[in-house]
Amino acid sequence: MKLPSKVTFALTLLGLLLSSCTFSLLDLPAFNSTPVPPTAPGPTPTPLPAAAVTFNVTLPSPLLPGETLYLSVVDEVTGVSLNPINHAMQAMDATHYTLTLPFAIGTVLTYRYLRQAVLPVFEDDSSDRLVRYRMYYVAAPGIVQDVVSSWTDSPFSAPTGRVTGTVVNAADGKPVPNILIAIGGQQTLTDTTGSFIIEGLPAGTHNLVAYALDGAYQTFQQGAIVVEGKTTPANISLTPSSFVNVTFTVTVPEDTVGNAPIRLAGNLSSLGNTFGDLNAGVSTVASRMPVLSPVGGRVYTITLSLPVGADIRYKYTIGDGYWNAEHAPGGAFVLRQLILPPGQPLYQVQDYVSTWQDSVSSPILFEVTVPPETPVSDIVSIQFNPYGWMEPIPMWPMGGNRWIYRLYSPFRGLNTFQYRYCRNDQCGVADDVATPSDRPGRLVTPALAPQDLQDSVTAWKWYASLPPTSLVGLPVAVRPVGFWAGVEFLPGSDPTWQAWMSNAILNVQALYSNWIVLTPSWTVSRTQPLVFAPLPGRGPLYADLTRQVNGIRSLDLNAAIFPQANLPIATLDWWKNAPRDEAWWNAWFERYQTFAIHHADLAAQTGASALILGGDWVMPALPGGRIGAESSGVPENASARWTIILQEVRAHYSGNVLWAVPYPDGMDNVPDFVSSLDGIYLLWYTPLASSGSASVDEMRTAAGVLLDTEVLPLQQAFNKPIILAVAYPSADGAATAWMPLPLALQPGNGQGTVDLQEQADLYQALLAAVNERPWIGGFVSRGYYPPVVVHDTSASVYGKPAADVLWYWYPRFLGLTP
Repeated sequence: MKLPSKVTFALTLLGLLLSSCTFSLLDLPAFNSTPVPPTAPGPTPTPLPAAAVTFNVTLPSPLLPGETLYLSVVDEVTGVSLNPINHAMQAMDATHYTLTLPFAIGTVLTYRYLRQAVLPVFEDDSSDRLVRYRMYYVAAPGIVQDVVSSWTDSPFSAPTGRVTGTVVNAADGKPVPNILIAIGGQQTLTDTTGSFIIEGLPAGTHNLVAYALDGAYQTFQQGAIVVEGKTTPANISLTPSSFVNVTFTVTVPEDTVGNAPIRLAGNLSSLGNTFGDLNAGVSTVASRMPVLSPVGGRVYTITLSLPVGADIRYKYTIGDGYWNAEHAPGGAFVLRQLILPPGQPLYQVQDYVSTWQDSVSSPILFEVTVPPETPVSDIVSIQFNPYGWMEPIPMWPMGGNRWIYRLYSPFRGLNTFQYRYCRNDQCGVADDVATPSDRPGRLVTPALAPQDLQDSVTAWKWYASLPPTSLVGLPVAVRPVGFWAGVEFLPGSDPTWQAWMSNAILNVQALYSNWIVLTPSWTVSRTQPLVFAPLPGRGPLYADLTRQVNGIRSLDLNAAIFPQANLPIATLDWWKNAPRDEAWWNAWFERYQTFAIHHADLAAQTGASALILGGDWVMPALPGGRIGAESSGVPENASARWTIILQEVRAHYSGNVLWAVPYPDGMDNVPDFVSSLDGIYLLWYTPLASSGSASVDEMRTAAGVLLDTEVLPLQQAFNKPIILAVAYPSADGAATAWMPLPLALQPGNGQGTVDLQEQADLYQALLAAVNERPWIGGFVSRGYYPPVVVHDTSASVYGKPAADVLWYWYPRFLGLTP
């Protein structure tokens, strides 16, 4: 039997919440969308007529005795597993079921199948991953044909095919990136060429939906027949949406805390939806949601530009889509539906929040006093753990290092639960020292009587007030125009980072940096067949990255894009386990070419100053590539393939293209095609001493020897600028490079003993060595953790003495300071 560990949380949570789920044969989903007459000019949208939709589904095998099959309508705003409405289906025979339901025309339905006797068993796909949800667009009465691949308690075993296609703008024929493609319980995003691939679809008829995360294009839908071992083409034209201003005005309950921010949580990316599986199965992040403005009394308002015709699901909240969101008088979650008809330049929507509470339990007031040394720019967040840690929520400042948060809901079916405090939503890293990630949180039990919990954070994990950094002044040689004085942001870009990116960019500018290197990523979610594509929740969305580059450029800084791969396991192990036969290598080079072109387009479209390719994860695919001491089996024509890839990159991006070479591991196999590029981005992480007691001068000498004997010959061989991209952890013994680099780049890794001064000394030694070598074209600090300062053992220099070292050297290299 397959172990359903990947859905343990979902199974447990849904099993505990069964009493709050709706099980019926023909219930319409309970969307609270009753129109209210407006108080200002402009019509309030009226409900659209309903259409009957018939769902026909084929199962991989008959149900077990006593089981019922359900169509589960899920709510992404609250959380995919947190507010389902389950409809029992009728059997046509042992493996075919049907159900007809009415939905408002224009609805984009999100749903999946489950079977249940006691606990629910969810459907998964052909690679045994839980189905997040399927999609169906209700344009008229229709019939849906679905095929369940398998269940979470049994392995997949059936013939499969694939669907590939391209999405273009119907108005101009240009490709459309960042479109969600949903088919057969699987999802992917289109790249900048508009292309997508869905692998491993069971043979049969499926429904394909193309959906714009921001509603900028009208939803597209068509059937797709998948044949065993074949590729089904699906070329799609999307019609651009028109946008109108919509003014939301809401009256909130009398017991709403006066200074609490009222947010609008919704299913579009502009309303806080990340379209990813975040902590404990939620998809929305409070800090990404728009905040309404008070207009007097208990009335709040906001005007947003929203797409006409899009199915907009939303709710009001003083938390996120789950915590402290609005409820109906009986306690059920409220999820409103708004479909804007065309023809009006302005819409007014008036809403009324009945209650923030879902049960008879009284609200709980959390009051916390934090240390006076807490950075004034930090926001204190609170995180709750009912069945697993969920996404953090910003608290409300009261001044004097005091923060509060009043929790109203949901308490139904909830006994004792945990909570903890952290900074800037980075729970698990920037924690209260009493409740770090390896310890349980504080406990609280809902009660009939109001509670006022008064806590104190005595100190923050990985943070303390630091004395001024002592800097040794040295003469600095001004470098010519084009010298890089930069910072590379940490790969990984969690959706909670976006709210803090602007502040991070300003902090990097304050170091006198002239470059910021961004590290967006694609995710390998399947190795055979290879699935390598952008995945929401595991990297910045296209719009996020565009905002980041625009923010960098607005400060007259250069932006570079250095794309990464999220691998499911350690890089070396992943390569060892990959099939690496001829067909697999063909797929790898095809996907890498798509990956490279996507980021070349991204660099061109955002105005980035450089694109960096390569890195340690591609080394086995280079000509003569190896995995450890053995050949990787890379095809003999690898050199020609790389030449084609780089030619395509040049055709899509006219800026500087650099190649990232790991030092020292990649020095013995630097590919010849580097001679056609514009520079070498040398990923430097190597010992500069045999112990942590070496002096700065000793480490400078050691660095100089390595630069002169190993790096200078590389620069001379290719006659290309060398950008030294440096990562050293702020840990005791960092000079010996004892900590594996992937671990050193991980904030709050908890390895070793913090030694901030040793990291600063390493930077001082390296910068002094660079100062003596005019042939080096730049210096970049890697691993910068953008959302918050942590004085941990990671390589991030944010708020550490090593940043002060950069602050001394960078303006002098650039001729800004004598």
